[in-house]
Amino acid sequence: MLQATELQARFLRLRQNQMFELFVISVIVLSALVIGAKTYAMPSAVLQAFVVLDTAITVFFLVEILVRMVAEGNLRRFFRQGWNVFDFVIVVASLIPVEDSEAALLGRLLRIFRVLRLVSVIPELRVLLNAFLQAIPRMGYVALLMFLVFYIYGAIGSMLFHAINPDLWSNITVSMLTLFRVATFEDWTDVMYETMAVYPLSWVFYLTFIFIVAFVFLNMMIGIVLETLQREHESAKDPAAEPMQVLDQRLQVITQQLQRLEQSGCCQSFSTHKET
Repeated sequence: MLQATELQARFLRLRQNQMFELFVISVIVLSALVIGAKTYAMPSAVLQAFVVLDTAITVFFLVEILVRMVAEGNLRRFFRQGWNVFDFVIVVASLIPVEDSEAALLGRLLRIFRVLRLVSVIPELRVLLNAFLQAIPRMGYVALLMFLVFYIYGAIGSMLFHAINPDLWSNITVSMLTLFRVATFEDWTDVMYETMAVYPLSWVFYLTFIFIVAFVFLNMMIGIVLETLQREHESAKDPAAEPMQVLDQRLQVITQQLQRLEQSGCCQSFSTHKET
């Protein structure tokens, strides 16, 4: 029992070591570079070297996830965290063979997602992703309202400009695609001048649409993301918002240190009693 506790304490110190974290990040980046390099035409010897390197990376990820599981001390607590589950799934999926197998394509595709482990390793990226995920519901309502505006303007454009250019305004679906082109400012003036040749006041249609979609809705989405990101940063800096998992780890280390002190005290007391 003492050996298992000591091993857990060592793995916990290893996992919290900054150099080890930097090495893990380097391996993840190397894995992404290897995957990208495989998309180029290369000699068979180089490809074989990449296969060996990919295998070594997979073994390292497997060892690293095992170290984290042992350092956690409790598998239930380990899998209670979403990022740990994500890393575990990515590592297990990387074990799928990529050669001479029906699942070879699936294995190659899953290896691409190993680069996403940078998000789980780097705290700043976790904050950004958490802010993005929390902003999605509120952004969804803005996107729904934007769709309604697209739909209304698309219907109006199809009715007014269908005869001018059927390729751009033949129906409401094509009209909405044309409006998306206008909203992204992709040669939108060519579309406007074409309709202005028949309807001189059609510029009002385009300018009001651009003002609503490109200025109002876009700024609303940016505001939602910035507000959510600010809350995430405040939560990360607030000691009271520190995750319970980190507190459990610190309490576990303190308990292990107390156990070693108690065992050392017991040994010294036994030695003193024996000498007496």
